[in-house]
Amino acid sequence: MLVSEFVATFGLLAVIWGCVRARSAATPYAVAAYIVGAYWFTPSTSFANPAVTIARSLTDTFAGIRPQDAPAFISAQLIGAFAATALFAWLSPIRKRTAEAVILPHMEVATELSSLLNDEGLVRR
Repeated sequence: MLVSEFVATFGLLAVIWGCVRARSAATPYAVAAYIVGAYWFTPSTSFANPAVTIARSLTDTFAGIRPQDAPAFISAQLIGAFAATALFAWLSPIRKRTAEAVILPHMEVATELSSLLNDEGLVRR
């Protein structure tokens, strides 16, 4: 079961990293499609996220897990996440030029925000 959590988390991060590098607008749809598929190929119905694992360990419904099993699931998920991140960092690293196009310096953001607000701090129409 822990191997399936590793695979589910690895696949989820692979979908995210792949979409971000190739077609970022498709990321929400690809993630949703992957989670639907992972629901069927993992015995745990694809937690694939430590927050979901913790939430499911705190419930006693049919979708819950025993609280003592949560640390093992979370460990498998973290290993899967780190493995996918390392693989994509090696396969297709983000270039400095791409990163500079995405990240805005703080002064530019402050200037852009101030141009959107009027004197009372409300958004201009």
